[in-house]
Formats: sequence, C-alpha cells, structure tokens
Amino acid sequence: MPTSPLIRLRERISGEVVLPGEPAYPDLKNGFVHQGQPAAVVRCAGTGDVQEALRCAREEGLPVAVRSSGHSNAGLSTNDGGMVIDLRPMAEVELLDRGQRLVRLGSGATWGEASQVLGRHDLAISSGDTATVGVGGLLLGGGIGWLARRYGLAMDSLVAAELVTADGAIVRAGADSDPELFWALRGGGGNFGVVTAFELTASRVPGVFYAEISYPRSEAAAVLKGWRDYLRTAPEELTSFAYLYPSFGGDPMPLYLAACYAGDDPAGAERALAPLLALGPVLTKDVTPRPYLEMLGEPGPLPPGLVPVVKNRFADRLSDPLIDKLVAETDRLETLYVELRSLGGAVAAVDPAATAFACRGSEALVMTVLLSNDPGPEAEFGSMWSQLGALTSPFGYGNFLSSATAADVAAVYPPATYHRLAAVKARLDPDNVFRSNLNVPPAG
Repeated sequence: MPTSPLIRLRERISGEVVLPGEPAYPDLKNGFVHQGQPAAVVRCAGTGDVQEALRCAREEGLPVAVRSSGHSNAGLSTNDGGMVIDLRPMAEVELLDRGQRLVRLGSGATWGEASQVLGRHDLAISSGDTATVGVGGLLLGGGIGWLARRYGLAMDSLVAAELVTADGAIVRAGADSDPELFWALRGGGGNFGVVTAFELTASRVPGVFYAEISYPRSEAAAVLKGWRDYLRTAPEELTSFAYLYPSFGGDPMPLYLAACYAGDDPAGAERALAPLLALGPVLTKDVTPRPYLEMLGEPGPLPPGLVPVVKNRFADRLSDPLIDKLVAETDRLETLYVELRSLGGAVAAVDPAATAFACRGSEALVMTVLLSNDPGPEAEFGSMWSQLGALTSPFGYGNFLSSATAADVAAVYPPATYHRLAAVKARLDPDNVFRSNLNVPPAG
C-alpha cells in the first residue's frame, strides 16, 4: 500500500510532522486568533527540515504558511489544506560576541526568550511590546516597540539573515552578501523564503523606567494634543504610547499614556517623564524602574464571540483634527480601540531608501481595532477610515493588519518600494511559493 508523502516526510526530518487526527494537531493547527485546518504542520528542528518540508510541499502542490509564533493578525500563520512550516522549535538565542554585542536569534524564538537571555548581559534589542510574539515575523515587518525612538525599529539592528529559498537553496543576506535581498528582508516580510536565523547588534540597556498615567476621558483630546507637542521635543530616550479603550456600552474609560525611558538614570528619567504628568488632571500614575524584559507583556483574551478587525496608518503630523476625530469615534463606537505609537528619533534617522520599510518620517502610528461580529459596526468602521484617510498618510504598517489583500499591500509599500521588492521576488521566488503574506508577486 503506498505511503503518504507526508508520512514519508517524517523519515527525512529531525522534527515532527503533525497530521489531522493526531493528538498534537488541535494545539498546532490554529494561529493566535485565526482557525486553520492545514494538511500538515511540520515542526522544523533545523534548516535541513525546512528544505525537506519545502520540497514536499512543492511536489504535492500544497500551499505554504510559515509560522514563527503564530501571532499574525491576518491569519497568515495557518491555512486550510496546505502545509504550515512551524519554526517554533528553532528558538536559539546566542550571544556570539559580547564585545561587539552580536546576537544570533532563531526565527522561532519569542521576544520574551530573547530579552531574558540578553538581559543577563545588560543587553536588549528594540523589539515590539509582547513577550510571546516571534522573532521572525516581527523582524521581517519592522518592529515598533518601547525602544523605537532611542534604538530604532527591531529590523534596524539586523546585520544578516539566513534563509531557505523556494528551490531549497540556503542563502545568507547582509550588507556585503546579497545587499539587495538584505534591503528587501528589512520590511518586505516573508516574500522571499523561510528565514531561519537572524544576526543582530544588541544595545546596552541595563534597565528602563516605565510610566503609566491615566487622565479623565473628558480631557482626552486636550491631553493627547499636549502629549504630541511634548514628544516633538522630548529626548530620544523616551518612547510613549497612548491608549483609548472601548467602553463596551459602559462608562467611558480613562485615557492612558504609557512611556518607556531607555536608561537607568533616575534623574534623567524624572526630567523626561515630568512633562507627561503636567498634561492634565492625573487620575493614576505609576513610575517604576525595571529590566527591559518586564516591558514585554502578554496579549489579553479577546471578549467571547468578538473578532478583531485591525487597520492602521502612519500620521506624518498628528494634527488636531485627527486627534479630535479619533476621540469622537471611540465615543461613538463602543467596541473601538485606538492606540497611538510615537515615532521620530532613531526611526526617522534612517534613510527611507535604506530598507523596505519606507515610512520613516511619520510622527506617529495610528492603530485602530474594532472588536465585532456584526457587519453593521464593521461598515461604520470602514466609513470612519474613509474620513480618517484625509488626515493620515496613505501608507500603513504591515504587522498590524487583519487582512492581506492587494489593497493592503499597496498601502504598506509605496510604488517605488513595491517595484523593487517585485524584482527581488522574481529572482528568488519566481513561482510565488511564498504568497501567504503581504504578497508582492514576482515582477513580470
């Protein structure tokens, strides 16, 4: 009796091939938010496993989804009827050279794991804000987190990457080795292959100061305008986020500001944080020193039955009309969440043409999440964004989207960036094997 190719794959790899009906399958088939029914989940233990998995998928005509930790908002970490190449077992975190602060991270490592190991040496890499998010997906899309204004995006620390291309070749990309692919990997997502490992330069971060401050919701617009004004002149050590939480039909939630001062100098932190405490009537405040690892939280559980619809845009200028509109919309839509992430500083210091992440000069990232299972509010959400579009940049951040349509791709990559990515894609993946992403089809 012939043996299934997926069964035979087990004999050729060191990792696991998990099939429907097997005990581990229910825990591995889904992403963080999205449900899937893949034909197989291949848990790769090394680069050779990735090569074999890709060979099998291509021979059997199986669509491929690549998973680092599974946190894709757009559901790109799983699929129906295809193969999930799960890199989670490839989670090494290795300090290669302490003097040069050179670090090697496996794509399957989480930022919590990376930060824990690096913290023992007073080192950190500017990452996102969630401990369980995987290294791979965040780095390839950008990485906007608590150290962004001081040390840039996560991908700005990248020195080199190793990947397996669609034809099974192992490629290394860096400034001196395939620099065009190196450019594309920094912001171009998973379009070019399965990235198995990254080399990065860490920063010396012995500790940070974290502040969380709340203000009455009635003061939200005024406080946000003062917050914006201050961040235009604030030291680069200070990165700050603002949160407008949904009311879910109850009383309006306070406005929350959170800030990270990248350094362990109490006097410097006090000077940098003091203006945030003078923006309006403070309801609560908490300022604490902590290791960088403790800045990375866990995503909260979603309210039962509600699906997050996520959309974002960069704001070149966080204008008064934009702030007023966002506050008004959170008052109107009771399941709408709004988050503003301050940019500038080290993010803007990089030449926009140096990486495939082109929106460097923006003042803030505006992210909105509608928690819904009803087409009515979703239609209102779309209407809201048709109005917000006149107040924001036409471009957004690929890691914070709940869909991956052609329109989404066009909103992440400006035309010049898109065409350059398409040329790299044509060289490395002419058959568009890697299309479960913000897909840039190969040129021609």
